[in-house]
Amino acid sequence: MRWKLLLLCLLTACAESEDTRKHRFLLKGNAALEEQNEEQAIQYFEEALRIDSCFADAHNNIGTVLFRQQKYAEALDSYNHSIACKTDFLNAYFNRSNTLYELGKSEEALIDIEKVLLKKADTIPALFLRGLIYTRMRDYKKAQDSFLGAFLRDSLNVEILINLGTVSYYQKNYSISNAYLHKAISLNPKEANAFNARSLVEIANGDLAAAIKSINSAIILKPGNAFYRNNRGYIYLLNNELALALADIDYSIATDPYNAWAYRNKGIYYLKMGEGISSIRLLTQAIELEPHVELGYYYLAKAFFATGDSNKGCESWRESLNRKEIDGKDYDLLCPN
Repeated sequence: MRWKLLLLCLLTACAESEDTRKHRFLLKGNAALEEQNEEQAIQYFEEALRIDSCFADAHNNIGTVLFRQQKYAEALDSYNHSIACKTDFLNAYFNRSNTLYELGKSEEALIDIEKVLLKKADTIPALFLRGLIYTRMRDYKKAQDSFLGAFLRDSLNVEILINLGTVSYYQKNYSISNAYLHKAISLNPKEANAFNARSLVEIANGDLAAAIKSINSAIILKPGNAFYRNNRGYIYLLNNELALALADIDYSIATDPYNAWAYRNKGIYYLKMGEGISSIRLLTQAIELEPHVELGYYYLAKAFFATGDSNKGCESWRESLNRKEIDGKDYDLLCPN
C-alpha cells in the first residue's frame, strides 16, 4: 500500500512539473512577443505544445503572432485548435472573431463575438469589434448601437468616436457625424482618420473648401496613406481639377492596387475626360473589387449613357436607386419602370 501511495505521489509530482514547465515556456513566449521577437515567441509556444499538445493558451498565442504577421488563414487554424482544446476560452473566441473579420467572413465573426459578449457584455474591445463587423455588413444601426455601448463605457476613446462619426455619415446623419468627429479631433489633433472622415462629411455637405483642408490635414499626418490621397483625388474631381486628381488617384492605385475606391475615381476621371469606354472599364473593375463601392453604379450609369448605351445605363441607374446611393432622379424620364 505504501508503494502505491509513493507511486501516486511521484506521478502527481511529474504532472505538476509538466504543468509548471509548459507555463514557463508560455511566459517566456509572452515576454518575447512583448519584445517584438516573434520567431523566438513561436519557438517557446511550440515547446509548450510539445509538453501538452492541447495547451489552449499556446495555440492561442501562436495565433496572435500569425495574426500580427497578417497570416490570417494560419492564425485561424491556431485559434480553431485553441477552442477545440478549451471550448469556453473567450480570448480565443475574440481573436478568432477578429481573424474572421480580416478574412471577410463577417457572419462567422459575428457568431464568435456574440459568444464573448454573452459572457462579458461590458467588454469594450468586443463591443467595438462587433460594431466593425456590423459596419462591414452595412447594418449601420446595429453598428451604431454597438459603438454606443462601447462609448458609454469609455466616452474619451478617439477610435470609438471616429467610428460613431463614420456610421452616422453612412446613415447620412451629417450633423451628428460631424459632432463625433469634432470631439475626436479635440481629444487628439494628430488622429489622421478623424480628419479623413470629416472630409467625407464636408463633401456630403457640399463644402469642398473645408473638405480639402481636412483631407490635407490627414495627409500631413500620414503622407504616404493611399486611402487619404485617393479621397483628396475625389475632391479634386468634384472641383474639376483633373490633373491634380489624376496624380493622387494614380498614386493610390500604385500603392494599393486593391482599393476599389481608387478605381472608381479613375473611372470618374475618364468620364470627365469624355472617355466613356475607359470609364466603364474602371468603374466595372471597382464594383468587382467591392460590390458596395460608394456611388459605383451611379457613375457607371453616367458612363453607359455617355457611350449611348441606354439599356445598360438604365440597368445601372436602377441598381443605384435600389442601393439608395443618391436622392436625385436624373434619368427617371429615360428609364421608365
